[in-house]
Amino acid sequence: MTQTLQAAAIQLETVVGDVAENLIRIEKLVDEAARGGAKLIAIPEFCTSKLPFDARAHQAVLPPDNPALDLFKRLAARHQCTLGGSMLIAENGEVYNRYHLVEPDGRVHLHDKDLPTMWENAFYTAGHDDGVFDTALGGIGAAVCWELIRSQTVRRMLGKVQVAMTGTHWWTMPANWGRVTDRSLASLGQFNRYLSENAPSEFARRLGAPVLQASHCGQFRTGFMLLPGLRQGLPYDTEFVGATQIVDAQGRVLAQRRTQEGPGIVSATLTLGAVTPMQPLEDRFWIPELPLFLRAYWHQQNACGKTYYRQHGRAAGLAAARGGDL
Repeated sequence: MTQTLQAAAIQLETVVGDVAENLIRIEKLVDEAARGGAKLIAIPEFCTSKLPFDARAHQAVLPPDNPALDLFKRLAARHQCTLGGSMLIAENGEVYNRYHLVEPDGRVHLHDKDLPTMWENAFYTAGHDDGVFDTALGGIGAAVCWELIRSQTVRRMLGKVQVAMTGTHWWTMPANWGRVTDRSLASLGQFNRYLSENAPSEFARRLGAPVLQASHCGQFRTGFMLLPGLRQGLPYDTEFVGATQIVDAQGRVLAQRRTQEGPGIVSATLTLGAVTPMQPLEDRFWIPELPLFLRAYWHQQNACGKTYYRQHGRAAGLAAARGGDL
């Protein structure tokens, strides 16, 4: 069964740790998308704060009932739309990157991202649900950032969803490590940019369903973790890459706003519904063939981040969610 509606995705520039300011920015962009007729609206992951390896980011961890979710509910009711995005949530002694999909009647559907990406491991732990929601619009799947490039994400949604709601927080190579590093990492940076811009289309081709992709934009400073157990990191100046996009079930881009274009929205008329996938799913962990260096970077930063989370990040996030200091 198919249906056609107006869909939109938000490109957002956030302030580290300033949840109140970031909610103001979200509301403004959602209102703009709704004025254009959007009834399905994607908001980025970590919508309450960008997530550099920076102690201020812990302040964005919220309890399950929180002002951001309240805003989502108000906006869904105000505009009679379905919308979704993720935020850091503390529950049962852990912190999760939790996607919230909210329907006009106030129903809330939740998905915890399956695997944190690189230094994100310093702030939250893995979830274990399938991210498939039964809604008034039919089956909707939630996938967050690098879930888009893992085969297991397609497998958990295949044949079950009419559309996938996704959001990214996708950064690139350091810009402050000197000319030698710039030259040596240039090809990897080019591949990473290509990967980020094409991930929604490649995902849609294997899933056989349209994809709404919401992105962060702007420059930021983070820390590059060197060794597990070492809190200090090298200063790492970078920027978000990729694009906020709406793609159809065949992977064709219907609307796009690259991260270099700054905050804003994209909107398109979208047909919801599953079709036969254009491309079979590869029998491997990653959908694309990742270069060896990128896979090594993934594992090294994962290890550092997990150690930090066990030693400090979990406690800092739980304290922030309680409204106190560690």
